[in-house]
Amino acid sequence: MGNRAAVEAAEAVCASAALLLAAAQRGTDSSGTADSAGCADDDPLRQEADGWLDTLALTTRINAQVAAVTVHAAAGYADTAQALASPDMSDRAQEMAVVAEVACVLTVGERTASALLAESHALTTGLPLTLSALTAGSLSWQHARVMVDETTSLEPGAAAALEAHFLDPGVENPNRGCPAGELVPSRFRHKARIWRERHHPVSIEKRHARSVADRRLEYTPDRDGMAWLSAYLPADQAAGIWNRTTAAARALQGPDEDRTMTQRRADIAANLLLGGITPNTEASGTVVPADAGAGLTADMHGALGGRVPVPRAQVLLTAPIMSLLGATDEPAMLDGYGPIPVTMARRLIADGATSFHRVLIDPRDGAPLEIGRTSYPVTKAQRQWLRLRDGKCPFPGCHNQSLDNEADHLLAWTKGGSTGISNLAQPCPKHHKLRHTGGWEPGPATKDHPPGWTSPTGRRYASEYPDWEPPLLPQYRQDRGPGEPRQSQLVRKKPVRTKPDGREASQGDHGWRKADGDRNVGPVEPLTLT
Repeated sequence: MGNRAAVEAAEAVCASAALLLAAAQRGTDSSGTADSAGCADDDPLRQEADGWLDTLALTTRINAQVAAVTVHAAAGYADTAQALASPDMSDRAQEMAVVAEVACVLTVGERTASALLAESHALTTGLPLTLSALTAGSLSWQHARVMVDETTSLEPGAAAALEAHFLDPGVENPNRGCPAGELVPSRFRHKARIWRERHHPVSIEKRHARSVADRRLEYTPDRDGMAWLSAYLPADQAAGIWNRTTAAARALQGPDEDRTMTQRRADIAANLLLGGITPNTEASGTVVPADAGAGLTADMHGALGGRVPVPRAQVLLTAPIMSLLGATDEPAMLDGYGPIPVTMARRLIADGATSFHRVLIDPRDGAPLEIGRTSYPVTKAQRQWLRLRDGKCPFPGCHNQSLDNEADHLLAWTKGGSTGISNLAQPCPKHHKLRHTGGWEPGPATKDHPPGWTSPTGRRYASEYPDWEPPLLPQYRQDRGPGEPRQSQLVRKKPVRTKPDGREASQGDHGWRKADGDRNVGPVEPLTLT
């Protein structure tokens, strides 16, 4: 398509948008009859409401397609400007000129224009599936930017694998649950980051060892007599601090408490850091509620001595048994955060864990199959199961972690509902209230899948699933030298998946590459743990 044809097509789109806007402003019947065929509800207000929602859904798709046009135009101009540039102009000067031109055309700042050009280059040269989904309108511009951000520092093969996991349903072990485009961008970023961490070519142990040296506390003044205090910490410490302040803030709830949970959490953190005493603490600094953890005073002495105490707040940690035994270096999963180094998991378990649950998983996709009911009462084990199944509040787009949520019957007990996993969910207080006062209904659910939600208009919205993966298993040596024992020996090297012909496999392909030179590695033997 020539440039003139592109301009004429864009003008036609503008004219069509004007017609669409005029129709929307008139509120014509055509906007409310798209889904009315075969619908028993003849309420004109209901039809009009459905029409507005249909229009919103359509504009989302149009915005994505316009963003795809913007990407092609920005990348095309950058390439053309480079071809037109004088040989005497430096690369830096050429880049500045292109950025300035795009910024003026779009009436945006140069930093925004520079980001757009970089993202457009990445999409047109290295992320074909993302650009195709953006062009089709099934992925928004915000989702596309997340994909660019999460693949920026990856090798081309790793970037293609991450993209295929979320956008190619034909790959083995694809993204579970609703498609990437149906997740809100922040939740898509969360899932993409977790997958990236698990499959990054550099071990998470090495990356964590480098990053932990950058830990710091930052202070930023703000307006109206306020300021921001932020800490960059290892994930287990940050999660422990957050959960502990949350537990203490929850313990202060009462009829005479007028502060919100967010305000109480901030007040508690400030009091503890400044050496004060929260309204529900003893003089020693020990918070009265048991689930809020031990007091800060003794911990502070340990921290001043150079050792940060192991978090003793309530934290859910899922760790592969083979990693804990040292047979693999597969990362553990920290609830509400994502993958953490297995060395961090071992430290948490050795120094801070007070209870354990045995979880059997499906070796094909890593989904939990059973949780050991060794604890009493059973409802506690079921609650842990819900945390594993849902990971957070099951309402679409909600970030509220499972620690803050309460178990709820999908079908009320008084109406014949059971207390089985398939009839339970863990909505956060906000969406629990929405269910009982706002006309939204969750369900159905299964032991593996959290419930979706149905709005008062009858639209169905899927919940986000945790992105389980098949576990990494240790490799066993089948060759034996003279005097070596008969039983197989663990090879303490993270297995790399390859195809049977020796070529490196794509994500999800199963089979193991030869390890340690010419040693032949046979099939993985089953291992039963009791």
